[in-house]
Formats: sequence, structure tokens, C-alpha cells
Amino acid sequence: MFACQHLTVRTPDGQVILNEAEATFPAGVLNAVIGPSGCGKTTLVKALLGILPSEGEVTYDGAPVRDARELAGRVGFAPQFSIAQPKLTVEETLRYTLELFLDDKTERQRRLEAILQTIGLDQRRDTRVESLSGGQLRRLGLGLELTLDPAFLVCDEVTSGLDPNSEDQILTLLDNLRREQGKTFLCIIHNLAKLDYFDCITVVNAGSVVFQGTLPELCEYFNIPDALHLYDVLNGHPPEHWTEKWRVARDKGQAAEEPEATKLDAPSSHASHPSPFSQFFTLLRRRGRLFLRDRGYLILTLAITLGFPCMVVIFALDGLPQIQGLALDRNLGLMEELQQTVAFQIEQMQTAQLVTGLIMFQVILLTLMGANNGGREIAAERNLFEKERFSGLNPGAYASSKIVFTSLVAAVQGAWMTIFVKVICEFPGPWLWEMAALCMVCVAMTAVSLGFSAVFQSAEKASLLSIYLVGFQLPLSGVVLALPDALVWVCRPFITAYWGWAGYLGAMRDTRLFDAFRQQNTEWVSGPGLSLLVLFLQALAGVILVVWGCHRRQWR
Repeated sequence: MFACQHLTVRTPDGQVILNEAEATFPAGVLNAVIGPSGCGKTTLVKALLGILPSEGEVTYDGAPVRDARELAGRVGFAPQFSIAQPKLTVEETLRYTLELFLDDKTERQRRLEAILQTIGLDQRRDTRVESLSGGQLRRLGLGLELTLDPAFLVCDEVTSGLDPNSEDQILTLLDNLRREQGKTFLCIIHNLAKLDYFDCITVVNAGSVVFQGTLPELCEYFNIPDALHLYDVLNGHPPEHWTEKWRVARDKGQAAEEPEATKLDAPSSHASHPSPFSQFFTLLRRRGRLFLRDRGYLILTLAITLGFPCMVVIFALDGLPQIQGLALDRNLGLMEELQQTVAFQIEQMQTAQLVTGLIMFQVILLTLMGANNGGREIAAERNLFEKERFSGLNPGAYASSKIVFTSLVAAVQGAWMTIFVKVICEFPGPWLWEMAALCMVCVAMTAVSLGFSAVFQSAEKASLLSIYLVGFQLPLSGVVLALPDALVWVCRPFITAYWGWAGYLGAMRDTRLFDAFRQQNTEWVSGPGLSLLVLFLQALAGVILVVWGCHRRQWR
């Protein structure tokens, strides 16, 4: 059974929202948790599961629970709304979950078919999650919890928002699982008319547990003809009245006796839990499928990947002949006499200014791509990650899958930008160094934006901060606008755009274009090696932020 003693939850500012809760949830029965809106029902359940930090003691099967990881595979948690990727089908959703948490391929297939039959979605296996009805989503959420075959399942408002017929179907399904498979359920429920399905009822009021017992005992305790009158009676007295009354009833031994319960047994198949390495590849495959399946995001990514280089070329069109003239190696000695004329020197400097501006334009566009790659990646699916972590997903495997996927996308974008612009505009300099510089610019900004996404709960906030960071790249780089000397080296170590620009331009040191640039600008320009090192360190900082953010628990 699940039980708690003196369980207290406080807000960050110290306000008590769950006060010294004491409750016992027997095994082998249907447990209901009821109470007025905002009374602390979900807080109680999340504190039991270790999702919310709390004070007091929680026990499972008589043993203290000190960390939520101890419950992985033994207790399932189905949130109010099914947490699943909308672009996956029902079968894909269940199959990926099974691959994350079960190593035996034969057992995975057996459980998949059994779960589809149990939750009644066998005929909808090829339907995408986004097309399911409310009742079907609840069934899928329950099916996801059954993948680990837990003995105890916690359901947050499992019937909320459903029509009466769908409510009855869900509750009948839970009762069948209790009778046929010996499952124990703890359900937060709003509809008091459905309490006759439940064996044990817990009443929460104003952050305190004020009753536990059967439905007839509840009616007798509160002196009401049926459960529908409960909230009227609760509101008829201050919260302290019911808290004290229940304390006295417990002290006098008048509290209802617990239903006869069986002992919970841990599932037998958890010895074959997949390794973090295996989970990493499963997550990477799932992310790849979602990338190809999400048409809107795919079109946006392709549009900016293919369109941004075209923008650079458009701005370079008028200067292409001059760029191509300066692209020759300085040692060829062509047009040496013309180089002595003032007009040609001016033309050289203007061309060099155009090229350096185009390099910065490429870099800024790549930082924008990086912000798009990482800004929403983790925060947008944070609850899914937290739910899978509660079930046993390794946070390092999750963080690594996100880092690798977004970095691959960023590297492809940087490589394509280099190839497309360099071929058409004929920029001088070695391919390898220039491509490395542009790829690392995009990778570094992607990693930093991904870090924001891992730290912030809101996808909108993470994305907005990433865009703001891109907006500051150009002025703080000091390339286009002159910064005060005191600020130059305060800002530059943190400005991705500067190091991408310097790395690309520094690779052109052996060209006449770089000589022309030097005629009007004697400022120090980093070589490509140092630039890549700084960009790597920035990307590493983003990776550290991602790993740290993924190890923090942040349910929304």
C-alpha cells in the first residue's frame, strides 16, 4: 500500500498548500481522492510520488520512499491529460515507450498487443494521437502506464471532461484491471456521482486530509444522504472544524477500517531494463520520425536552410565580378600595375567591405537557425520528458539525444550555407576551415538555445530569449558597429557571431581579398583555429546547461 505521515508541501515563498497530511491507500482496490477545486488533491498525489518537494514520510509497501526513482516501474502515473507526441500513431507511441523501458523484444511485442486489446484501441492503432477523442486519449494514457506493468497506478482526474458514457467506460476498465490483474488505482476524481465505483475514498479540504473510508461511511460521517451533498456540508464549516474532527476520530479509533488489501509486488521484468545507450538510440529514432512527420516544422526548417543562403547570394550579386577578381591568390601577380592606382585600391576596399559584410550576414543567419533549432526543443515537451523520467528514463540519455539531433541539423545547415554561397560567389580561402567555422557557429548557438530550453519551463520564454540573444550578436560583435575599447573584450568572448566571422575571414589570410581588408582595418582578427576553439567552448557551455537543466525536475 501507499501511505504518508505528516506530509507537508510549501510554495517557494513558504506558504503551506498541503498541511500534515496523513493517508493510507490500500492495495488491490480502487482509491478515490476527492475535494473542492484547489483543495490540494493533485498536490497530495504529486507529493506522494516525489514530483513535488515535501516534508514528512511516504511509504510504499511498508518501506520509506526517499527518492522518486525508487518508484520507477512499480508505480505508474497517468496525468490529467495524456502526454504523448501528437504526430505519432497509437501503436508507435506504445512501441517507443516499450523500447525505452523494456529490453526483451519478444516481451515488448506481447505487451503491445495485450495493451492495445486491454485499452480497446486495437482498431485505432494506426491513428495519430492528435486525432483521438478525449476518451481515447485517456485510454492511451492508461496504456502507456501499463507498458511497465506496475502494481499501483495513479490517475490524475482520469475522467475529467468526458461525457457520462465515456466516464463509465474508463472506470469499468479500471475495475476490470483491478479484478483481473490485481492492479491498485489511486484516482483523483471530480464527479461525485461515480464514487460507487471506488472501494476507498479520501476527502481533501483546504490542504488537509479530512476523511478516509468507504462510500457508506462517508455519508454517515458527514451526515449526508449521498455524496453529491458533500461539498455543501464542507463549506458549512471552516476548514479547521473538519481537520480537528478527523484528528479526533483517528485518535479515538473511530476512523473507518481499511479494506482488506493484498501486498504489492514489484513487476518481474524490470531486470531487463534497457541501458542509457539503448534509450539514447530509441529517443534519437523517435525524434527523427517526428521531424519528418511534423510537416509544419519540417517545411520551416527546410525553408530557412535553403532560403537564407539565397538571401546572401542576392545581396552579393552586384559585387560578384569584383569578388571573383579578388579571389585569386596574391602570389599570381595579376594586374599588379592597376593595383597602384587609387581607383583600383578603392574598388578593392569596397569589395573587401562587401565580402566581410556578407560573411557576417551568413553568420547572423546561422545564429538565427540555431535559435530555431534549440529554443523550443526541450521546453515544448517537458512534461513528456518528466513523465518518462518518472518511469525510468535516464536524463543523460534524453539530453544526449537532443544534443546530437539538433547538432546534426545545425551542422547540415552550416555546411549547406558554406557550399551554396562559396560556389556561387567564389569566396576565396580553404573550404575546410570556412565550412568548420560556419558549422560551429550554428552548432554553438543551437547548443546555447537548447540549454535555455532545458532550463526554462516555458517554450515561449526559451525561444524568445534565444531570439534576443541573436539580436544582440551584430551590435556586440564590434564588427559592424565600433564598441568602446573598454567593452570590446568584455563582450567578444561570449559573442558567437564575432568568432564565426573572424574564423571565416581569418581563413582568407593568404588571399588578396584579405590584403584589401587590411588596407582599411588593422584590428586583430583571430585565426580559424582559435575561433573554432572559442566556438567549441561556447557549444560546451550550452551542453552543460542542457545536462544540468535535464537533471532538474520541472513538471509544468
